[in-house]
Amino acid sequence: MSGSSGADARPLSPHLQVWRPHVTMAASITHRITGVALYFGTFLIAGWIIALATGAECYDTIEGILFSWVGSVILYLWAVAVLFHLVNGIRHLLWDGPNIGFDPGKASAVSVFNYAFAILGAAAIWFAAAGL
Repeated sequence: MSGSSGADARPLSPHLQVWRPHVTMAASITHRITGVALYFGTFLIAGWIIALATGAECYDTIEGILFSWVGSVILYLWAVAVLFHLVNGIRHLLWDGPNIGFDPGKASAVSVFNYAFAILGAAAIWFAAAGL
């Protein structure tokens, strides 16, 4: 071994010094987060179906929780996660298959579209379900 007693002076991963945050990076991080959120949303839907099969009393309890203001926010965010994960997955299919959309300008525009589609699409579904 050498006689050095200090920590290695090599830098961490180059991306920490080279890359600056951009919308495509945020979309990639959001894609991972929404993927995890979909697991928890699936447990909510499974709980709702189990309550439906169990009986009226259990179903009324779960429905009361899901349609409270906190439950409504969670359901809206779950709808946003579903739509974002869907359209961002399509973007990844286009990147991996026919190599469409790798241009930085197009990639950023598609990322912004994915966010807008998820938020506005979930609001449209919410309003349609509410009969507004």
